[in-house]
Amino acid sequence: MPAHEATTGTEAAAPGAAGDPLARERAHLAASRAALRAMREDVQALDIRDVTANWVNAAVLQAQIDDRIKALADLAHTPLFFGRLDYLHAVGAEAAEGAEGERFYIGRRHVHDAHGDPMVIDWRAPVSQPFYQASRNNPLDVDQRRRFGYTGGELTAYEDEHLSDPDEAEQTSKLLQAEIERPRVGPMRDIVATIQPEQDEIVRSGLGGTVCVQGGPGTGKTAVGLHRVAYLLYAHRERLARTGTLVIGPNRSFLHYIEQVLPALGELEVKQATVEDLVAGRAEVRGTDEAPAAVVKGDARMAEVLRRAIRSHVTPPAEPVVVVRGSRRWRVPAYEIEEMVTELLARDMRYGAAHEALPQRIAHAVLVRMEEAGEAPDDRVQNAVARNPAVKAAVKAIWPAVDPAKLVLRLLTDADFLATHADGLLTEEERKHILMVKPARSVKSARWTAADAVLIDEASDLVARTHSLGHVVVDEAQDLSPMQYRAVGRRCSTGSATVLGDLAQGTTPWSTRSWEQALFHLGKQDAVVEELTAGFRVPREVIAYASRLLPAIAPGLAPVESVREAPGSLTVRAVTGVVPDGDEGGAGGSGGLDAAVVAACEESLGHEGSIGLIAADARVPALAAALTAAGHHYLSPGEETSARSRLTLVPASLAKGLEYDYVVLDEPAAVVGGEPDERTGLRRLYVALTRAVSGLTVLHAAPLPAQLV
Repeated sequence: MPAHEATTGTEAAAPGAAGDPLARERAHLAASRAALRAMREDVQALDIRDVTANWVNAAVLQAQIDDRIKALADLAHTPLFFGRLDYLHAVGAEAAEGAEGERFYIGRRHVHDAHGDPMVIDWRAPVSQPFYQASRNNPLDVDQRRRFGYTGGELTAYEDEHLSDPDEAEQTSKLLQAEIERPRVGPMRDIVATIQPEQDEIVRSGLGGTVCVQGGPGTGKTAVGLHRVAYLLYAHRERLARTGTLVIGPNRSFLHYIEQVLPALGELEVKQATVEDLVAGRAEVRGTDEAPAAVVKGDARMAEVLRRAIRSHVTPPAEPVVVVRGSRRWRVPAYEIEEMVTELLARDMRYGAAHEALPQRIAHAVLVRMEEAGEAPDDRVQNAVARNPAVKAAVKAIWPAVDPAKLVLRLLTDADFLATHADGLLTEEERKHILMVKPARSVKSARWTAADAVLIDEASDLVARTHSLGHVVVDEAQDLSPMQYRAVGRRCSTGSATVLGDLAQGTTPWSTRSWEQALFHLGKQDAVVEELTAGFRVPREVIAYASRLLPAIAPGLAPVESVREAPGSLTVRAVTGVVPDGDEGGAGGSGGLDAAVVAACEESLGHEGSIGLIAADARVPALAAALTAAGHHYLSPGEETSARSRLTLVPASLAKGLEYDYVVLDEPAAVVGGEPDERTGLRRLYVALTRAVSGLTVLHAAPLPAQLV
């Protein structure tokens, strides 16, 4: 890179100097911001009073205008553009041969001037892709790539790469590295300025296919998934506007953490939810399952149990159907109706669809007899026959309506009913696990669990098809059960998905063992599995320490290779003279450990950025009291950090997906001991150890897990 790679505002000449590149770039930034303001004002000035036929159309159009105004907001501390591409030749097939090269500024959204000429190109546009993909080996017709550095929204530096100059030495971008490592306060931010080539390939993969991204801590898999949504909305906006998009996260804290990424890229219409939210309308969740029951309820075999139970309501006809119309009686014999029922069952239609089809089949048989008798009935007659009391009574007896919640309640309370339909699928012990200890009298009085709601959702889909979206992103997917995968898959059965996760971070008893298995349950067996192994956030020293756990928690999984050198980023400190309270894994601990943890937090607060104190759930109350006694205000996961409140107290069970500049990890043995088995506990510890972006301090009074020693 050239010598001016670290050009700063203090080194620059006066803003109006003709020979000052930084001043020219600042002028372009100011002009671009003015153009964006003008674009927004143009939309605000739109008068729709005379262009809509009625108040409904007016309301819809006004909502679209309001969204457009929001999308054109100029975020003061968010750079409008972060890069520049200077092409050797004119871009586009229509460009004249030998035409002079073009220059494009790459940013978060498109900005044009009063004449419609682009001042900033959206990072998702095809012309922007070389900003991420061009290299000396494959410059993609790029002469120069320029990156910009900002401080508080002000352009303060730039850095150039002359990709067409064979004599220029290749170097690591200092501005790129600084942006990746920049301390953060508040929710997750976009990585649009730092997307790496392997990430960009995933981001720009087509809408038609499902992509599964296996990525260790700090590889940017969550950001890649969110940016893929933004890209797909850019490339397929009309289609996805009709079909919808959805981001699914593991919990509310996580969703709050990521919720500003897409709006910062101008995308406001993407909904966010947890799996529990998806099925919330099926039942009011008021209970919890023991692990053995949750494992069985989440097993894919339950789908077949439910299918059998629903189909068991179909009863072969015992009598013919006799339809009286005027003075004529039309008789359809029982054997003919049984053939209809057999054919509907063989087609494996949804139960509700078959329930609606059967009266039409019977009515059609009556119409055939009418035509044979010389009558000429039409569709109105067939519909009238289908509504005939005799036909309706026969259908009710043969193919009665089924309430999904009542069906699941019967399975979970009636041992004989469950045994009949789980025969050959569930063992007697497994059936005992899922039977309610105190059977509920009704659907409303039942203490439904989260796993029960998923079962009801499955049963509901067996009755009537679930609405499918155009694209679904599911993050931390390794923690989903097979039945939860099926629930997600129903939401994108006619669309595509982006599946994000890390097998080493699976912390549920039913966590995914392989992506092939998970994708099968999702209904996306043809998905492409990509692996991100380059870490950009977690320091090398920290990830190497955490990777000592991999042989025990995910044998064969490649460790993350961090590109970040940060000597001194890891401190492991034994707190001596502390006698554990006797809880499993040392979950208690005395005040001496608490005091040491508070001191470590105070030390971390001396650095810039966010601080996360992560501890076993059982240790959180004691640490909360210690922090309060020491006069420290702390936040809970999901609460937004600020310059004044930078310390978050994080139960280990909620740490997944979050990251902090500095992490203080309390008592690793307690984190492991807080889980039902050692493997799950070590995975929970792996998650906790990899939340730090700049530095990790581990404090322990009890011996460390053997895998870390």
